[in-house]
Amino acid sequence: MNVLLVRFFFALLLTYPMISVAQKRETIEETLVNNKIDSLLNRAVIAVSESDYTQAIDILNYSRDLATDIGHTKRVGLTSGTLAKLYFELNDYESAKRENKKALKAQKEANSPDLLGQSYITATQLSLVDGDQREANNNITKGLSILEDSSRDDLKSQLYNLRGTILQSSSNHIDAIQAYDQSITLASQANNAYLKTQSLANKSVSLATVGRLEEADETLLEIEGFANGKDLPNITNTLYKTKHLIAQARGNYKEANDYLTMYYASKDDTDLRAPSQVLPNGPNEELDAMVTQLEKDVLIEKDRNSKAMRLTLVLSIALCSILALLTLSLYKNNNLRAKANELLQAKNVELVIARDNAEKASTVKAQFLSTITHELRTPMYAVTGLTHLLLSENPTDEQKKHLDSLKFSGEYLLSLINNILDLNKLEANKVEVEETSFNLKKRIEDVLFALGKSARDKGNKLHLEIDEDIPLEVLGDPLMISQILINLVGNAIKFTRDGDVWIRVQKIAQGEADIRLHFEIEDNGEGISKKKQKTIFQNFTQGSVAINRKFGGTGLGLSIVKNLLDLLNSKISLDSTLGKGTTFKFDLKYNLTQALPGEDNPHNIIYDIDYVALENRHILVVEDNKINQMITRKILEKNKMTCDTADNGEIAVEKTRTKKYDLILMDIHMPGISGMEATEQIREFNKEIPILALTAVTIDENIDEFYAVGFNDIIPKPYKVEEFFQKIHNGLRNSKVLN
Repeated sequence: MNVLLVRFFFALLLTYPMISVAQKRETIEETLVNNKIDSLLNRAVIAVSESDYTQAIDILNYSRDLATDIGHTKRVGLTSGTLAKLYFELNDYESAKRENKKALKAQKEANSPDLLGQSYITATQLSLVDGDQREANNNITKGLSILEDSSRDDLKSQLYNLRGTILQSSSNHIDAIQAYDQSITLASQANNAYLKTQSLANKSVSLATVGRLEEADETLLEIEGFANGKDLPNITNTLYKTKHLIAQARGNYKEANDYLTMYYASKDDTDLRAPSQVLPNGPNEELDAMVTQLEKDVLIEKDRNSKAMRLTLVLSIALCSILALLTLSLYKNNNLRAKANELLQAKNVELVIARDNAEKASTVKAQFLSTITHELRTPMYAVTGLTHLLLSENPTDEQKKHLDSLKFSGEYLLSLINNILDLNKLEANKVEVEETSFNLKKRIEDVLFALGKSARDKGNKLHLEIDEDIPLEVLGDPLMISQILINLVGNAIKFTRDGDVWIRVQKIAQGEADIRLHFEIEDNGEGISKKKQKTIFQNFTQGSVAINRKFGGTGLGLSIVKNLLDLLNSKISLDSTLGKGTTFKFDLKYNLTQALPGEDNPHNIIYDIDYVALENRHILVVEDNKINQMITRKILEKNKMTCDTADNGEIAVEKTRTKKYDLILMDIHMPGISGMEATEQIREFNKEIPILALTAVTIDENIDEFYAVGFNDIIPKPYKVEEFFQKIHNGLRNSKVLN
């Protein structure tokens, strides 16, 4: 029999005021029922001591029903409160909530403040299990109010300890320390060393966290003085955590790591323990007498078995029984091992099949991404190319404004396509971060201009608040910040109607070489529930199916934002209230540049191109798409270069045989032979002419194959015009066409 467990459980019943006959005139029948209830409670104690929790629950349920039948609200509150605590210790939280609700109702009717105080402790613990700190604080306040005139300082101590735990979990360690101090004082007044030590242990964590290391050391000495030699796993576990924090703060990293290892080992061991107690210990003279009698029975039994022959006989029988059981166990283990081997072989076959299926799926995925990349980038080339041509034809100021917006949106859309099609690569941190000089304020204004129409369509106003101290030019990745802001601002616009969206940029700190900025995107729209905030940054996740149908979208925007910020060594956070709006926050560090505003090259990119040397160079453009063929030809001709075209690979090979060209721009996917095959055939009779792959195909994984068949360089579509001419210039110069 687990005597300690019986003490704890029986003490639970003793913590409540027992009901005397003088409190209420009872009929003989009611008296018999009350006596039966008291007898059943004693049986429940025995059941708990034998770890028979199912029987204990059945007995307590029956006791509560009997008390309900005779209308004895105090006993209803007593049994329901005991059931709630037992369910809580057994991790059956739904049953604990149900019984605690009944206990609170009965205890309020019976005006039992001590019972109510204990039930509010249980209610607080259940609220913390649900993660509802607000409700937990309400229960603590109610419990302390009920116990204000009570002498039960131990119950008050538990409530202040729980308050400290809530403050500690919210990183409000200063207030947590004050709450633990109140708990320690009350536990001392109640002469409850366990509660005092528990609060001291929790306090030591907050002391170590805020850097009050000497106080933490003193607290540890006091705790260890009480806990030495006792089996107190929860307190021991907390001690390891405090020692880890102290060692880490003092730079003793090996010692800190050792304590962290002991903390997790102790935590795992604590989690595996069965419920050992329901409430702290209390006095129980009747139970002490029971334990004394049990000890006497054991002594008598030992005396009866003192004869050597009988003891020898008993040991012999026991030894034979053990050997028989061992033999049977070995036989069964061999059978189980054989069956396990068969099962393992079957599972291995299943795993091989699953692996093969996964490899096939990966191959199909790669083929799909390659195809869809080409199909999306090809029309995007037309968009960006035509935009460049229109910008070069002296548009009016109003037209230029719209064309700049179109160019900006095209660049963003291309980046978005790349990230969506290559999301696995993004999450694996394989995307390279560009560092170039750009005007941050103008970049943000471009985002707002691009999203202005959608904001106006929904009756929203966009507000930009940016510190005047922030330099105009910074070094970083302009496309990444554009994509982050377009996703966040676009999201705010989508979920707000007839409201406001604020974009705030504040300087946190600035050094000689870099600057730290804080970004906030706030709206007063729909808001996001607490539950959905936990998953909102996952792929293809939106607030709900209803929100998806109402507002549309893929649910990829916030996932891409999170991944991009991870690449930039930043984290995103949010504050949101349903019906009031949402605020997204993140910090970024940018390097500073010496570039002056108004320079001809605002992005600080130097393109070493001799455009005069490119004039009158004869280029063969191999492209099956007529629109893209026309765009490439016009871009070349505007730079006074001559152009010939071929609709497929066969024509390109034949023209190269019969005509002289300075350079070939070769598409990859074409009807008939591909650009790769055409290049191989050309290299059989002309190894000198520079051939550049002008393609929308994704080439990151097989770039070596392009160079192996004879390409000199690769220009991915769409491209920046300056980069386009840079590649052509390099190709001509490396092939000695240019001096």
